[in-house]
Order: sequence, then structure tokens, then C-alpha cells
Amino acid sequence: MNDVLRVAMVQVGETADSLAAKVGVDPKSAARWVSRGSVPHPGTRVAVAQILGRGVGELWPETLLRRGPIWFRPWADNEREATSLRSFEMNIVPGLLQTRAYASALFRGGALLTDDEVDERVELRLERQALLTGENPPMFTAVFDESVLRRPVGGPAVMREQLLHLLAMAESPRVRLHVVPWTVGAYPGLAGPFVLATLPGGQGLSYLDNHLEGQVVEKVGDLETLQRIWESVRSEALPHQQTVELIREVAETWI
Repeated sequence: MNDVLRVAMVQVGETADSLAAKVGVDPKSAARWVSRGSVPHPGTRVAVAQILGRGVGELWPETLLRRGPIWFRPWADNEREATSLRSFEMNIVPGLLQTRAYASALFRGGALLTDDEVDERVELRLERQALLTGENPPMFTAVFDESVLRRPVGGPAVMREQLLHLLAMAESPRVRLHVVPWTVGAYPGLAGPFVLATLPGGQGLSYLDNHLEGQVVEKVGDLETLQRIWESVRSEALPHQQTVELIREVAETWI
């Protein structure tokens, strides 16, 4: 029996029948999620987690542990536990803020992945995003270059949807967005993206991505360097409210 799922449903007044109706599955399937511990399909897991106000990892922790590249799993564990996450992206919307269409367009770019691989990676990314809307989300601060708002990933319709999603996420008191204007010249962020995480005990970690596999950084000296880079990048970025206004302005150009 999935007791965590059962309790979450009771807390928000959902039954197997009502939940099944909202996500478009047979009530018997929804009942088995609780009574037999059955695991729904990835897209359904995300929908259920959003309805219940929980993270996918809270309701079905085993799904995140066994899925995705092996090298990414250590960071995924830390990401779920973090009390704060600070992300810098130079070329794309941060993964935790991407829409399905935007993420799919990214993974399909260059035709390096099969359709099944693309679908799997998109679903995993969407499942990870549930940590921002769960019961106790981390403080998430995202800094990204203005070019991110203007690069036509997936085309105008995808970009408009993506920017409107950023505006919706920016309404959360736990999400702060900051854009580095493209009038800024050279700055340390141009060397590449990274994420800084703070765990419950105060331990700091970082994650660096590349074309082969990601790297979890724990060495104190390296973390201090990345912290200095973060402070420099953050100092070049617009305040949250000005960023929201810029995103809204650029969203209107994607028609």
C-alpha cells in the first residue's frame, strides 16, 4: 500500500474516483495506486502530484531513484533534499522551469536522441519540477542570460508558452528570477552554467553539466570559486520585478 499517497489524498479531499476523473484514467487504476502500490505512467504521476500539492518524489520516490542516467542520480537525490537552489543558465531556460514543449524541442535538437529517449528525458525533467510545487519547496533562484528569452527554441508558440510559464512561476514567493541583460558585456557566467545547492545541515554542493555527463562538486575550494562567480553573475542581473517586466515584454513578441 502507498500510505504517502493515501494520506495526501485524504488531506486534500480526493478519492480514487475524483482523482481518476481529473487525470483521465479508470477509477480502478487510481485505486490500485493506493492499495497495491501500482505506479502510474510518468505524465500521470506529474498530474497527480500537482493536484495533491506534493512532489513526485514524495509520492513515488522509487521512480526517481531508478530512472535517468546513473551519473545524474546523486545530484537528483541532493536536489530533492536541498533547502535552496541557485541556478545560472547561459543559453536555455533552467530545467526546473521548462515546459514540456520547450524541453522536448531541446532534446530533439540535433536529432541525437531517439523518440523514446526524448520522451523519457522530458518526463523525468517534468517529474523533477514537482519539487518546486510540493509541500516544502526549496528557495529557488534562477539567473539566466537575456538571450534565453529570445532564442526561438521550438518556434514562436513554444516560446510564448514558455515565457508565460516563467511569469506564472515567478508569482511564487519561493521562486526568484533574474535576467542578465544582453547589454552587459563579458561576465563570468559566459564560462558556463552551474547550480549551487544548500542541504538541510548547511552543506553546500554544486552541479556542473557538459555534453557527456554532469559533475557534482563538493570540494570546499571549488565551491568557494563557484560562489564568487555566482555573486558576480547575480550582481549583473536585473532585480526580480524588472525581470518579470522584461519577460512579459518579450513574451508579447512571440506571436
